[in-house]
Amino acid sequence: MYVVILKAIVLTFFLGFCYGGKSEDLRKQEKWFLNSLGLSSRPKPSDNLAVPSLLWKMFKTKTSSKPSLEAENDSCRISEFDVRGNIVRFIQDQGRVISGSSRQCSTCVEKHIYFNVSVLEEVEKLTLAQLEIKFNQNLRRFSINPPIFIISLYKVQKTALKGMSRKSNRKLLLSQTFQLVPGSITLDLTAVAEAWRKPDKNYGLVLAIHPSDPSNGMDPFKLPNSGNDIGHNFIGTLPQFYTSLIVVSLNPHQCRSRIKRSAYYLPVTPSNICKPRRLYIDFKDVGWQDWIIAPQGYMANYCHGECPFPLSESLNGTNHAILQTLLHSFDPNGTPQPCCVPIKLSPISMLYYDNNDNVVLRHYEDMIVDECGCR
Repeated sequence: MYVVILKAIVLTFFLGFCYGGKSEDLRKQEKWFLNSLGLSSRPKPSDNLAVPSLLWKMFKTKTSSKPSLEAENDSCRISEFDVRGNIVRFIQDQGRVISGSSRQCSTCVEKHIYFNVSVLEEVEKLTLAQLEIKFNQNLRRFSINPPIFIISLYKVQKTALKGMSRKSNRKLLLSQTFQLVPGSITLDLTAVAEAWRKPDKNYGLVLAIHPSDPSNGMDPFKLPNSGNDIGHNFIGTLPQFYTSLIVVSLNPHQCRSRIKRSAYYLPVTPSNICKPRRLYIDFKDVGWQDWIIAPQGYMANYCHGECPFPLSESLNGTNHAILQTLLHSFDPNGTPQPCCVPIKLSPISMLYYDNNDNVVLRHYEDMIVDECGCR
């Protein structure tokens, strides 16, 4: 029974409570913690949401027991893209195929692409936005002579009015040829995404694809009714492509360069003196297992114990704490003992779903208690 009560107390502390806090404040403290992750409320992700393999790889790199030298020197740098950042978002495309876009070109397809970048907080500095057009189809039959296409990307300047030509409100960002082979195409949209952060400036993009030689009589495209995946008809083969946006940002308030700590285990020694105590936080205990992808939990630890007079150097007491213990020794009822609190904490990396079903990898500070002291 004591262990259950103690765990409840520590979980309360994990959410930011003082030990004497009222139970009705629990939701407020949970909301505060969620807000620090950029979440308006507890996420309720849709079923069967896939986690991009790239983010899994990045998470494993961040949590590796043998980090690279660069990661040791700067824990808030995304080495995969060589940019500063502590938040990586995989933002879903909310656009759709533009109906009637193939009237003049039966072998062309256009798709409106829209990414909601309002999920970035104002304090965050956008360091990278990369559009990925991923071809996940089987095109082995074209491995000898893959078809060549032209891809054009337009920025939508404003909402088209009724009767207005679609082309009049578009700005060409790039146009290039490519061979339709399995793989993906990546395009740098950092400047465009930065402009999207301003209110009423995000009208999305238009992605247009057509064959480089339309006179060959091949009609490769078959437009679906809607959706993010675009189907094609290559003589019975139905290849598809999928668009997504990888966004890297830096929250300077939650990113401090440091030497990554080595894993260690707190000794189990019976003592009432202030020191770190072992505690494993399982996210199931706070009901967050449905939206936190990884880790399932972590060794959070906590501080507990007395700060007796006289304070030894090992208790990391401040001058104020030393004087407070001195006064407490003369007047125990009038002056309380100093409190045993964390004085050194370490970060963890979290992989989770946000309120828009985006997958987020975030480097989150001050989550593991490493050292305790009297304050």
